[in-house]
Amino acid sequence: MAAIRVYRSLQEASGAFGPSVLTIGNFDGVHAGHRRILERVRQIAEEHQWKPSVLTFDPHPTRIVAPERAPRLMTAPEQRVAMMSEEGIEQVLILPFTAEVARLTAEQFVEHVLVEKLGIRAIVVGENFRFGNKKAGDTRMLESMGKRLGFTAEVVGAVSCRGTRVSSSTLRQMVESGNVSHARRILGRPYALEGEVVSGHGIGAKKTVPTLNLATLSEVIPKTGVYITRTTDLDDARTWESVTNIGYRPTFGGDDHLSIETFLLDALAGEAPRRIRVGFFRRLRDERKFETPEALKTQIMRDVARARAWFRRLKKWTRQTDSDYAKGKSHEIVRR
Repeated sequence: MAAIRVYRSLQEASGAFGPSVLTIGNFDGVHAGHRRILERVRQIAEEHQWKPSVLTFDPHPTRIVAPERAPRLMTAPEQRVAMMSEEGIEQVLILPFTAEVARLTAEQFVEHVLVEKLGIRAIVVGENFRFGNKKAGDTRMLESMGKRLGFTAEVVGAVSCRGTRVSSSTLRQMVESGNVSHARRILGRPYALEGEVVSGHGIGAKKTVPTLNLATLSEVIPKTGVYITRTTDLDDARTWESVTNIGYRPTFGGDDHLSIETFLLDALAGEAPRRIRVGFFRRLRDERKFETPEALKTQIMRDVARARAWFRRLKKWTRQTDSDYAKGKSHEIVRR
């Protein structure tokens, strides 16, 4: 797969971006609904030999026009770009969202940004897409302007998972309530935190079990508790099944600082990772205070046993699913 091209200003993109098939949005989390749109962008681009493209913003527009309502973000722009690349997107414009951009009317945004600067031939958006100053533009206006300015506009319907409409706001609520299992279904992958491995207090290594302590810039953190996770070394792609505790370490007197501590189920061979990604599969229990470090260590070993059993079931289910796919059976039939 070719490296994705990232532009960081309209001036940089102008003249090089088109002819493009474009979608526009914040794409926080790059969930199943986003991926359906990205897939359609890629399909149209392949049909016409245009460039599959995304226009996104940094900071989130709400932080400029209504900062009191700005959402906490799950992913940094660079993380979103990496996930978009996996969906076949070849170029992304991360447009700095300023007060000047916010003042553009819907007509100015389409004519001067999309057509003149980005050379769009087609645009694919979700059914609730709004654009321009005070969100005056909608999908109907986009379709009408496309007929006049020479591009096609396609609207992709919302995606639902087990009766839940997939959206970034819904995903944030699930993660922050600890429902990472459901979040994994609507993401199509585990919700993950990334960051540097930092030194902890050293108490756990001496009195319970050694852990990797994660410092992350993510704004959306799962609810405090213990989780089944998978940990990845971001520098060399080593992976480990793991158990992660998010909390304030009440057994050791508590802490004002939230800690994210991961215990690897297999021994660490080689150097300890410097940067990791922790993917959250399932919540095991609440964080709670134990009478002694020994009691906590005993509970951690129970958590580890449950995690090992869960991963064994996951591998068995995955092998069965792969076998059924090979035989032509559907995923839904397998699940029933």
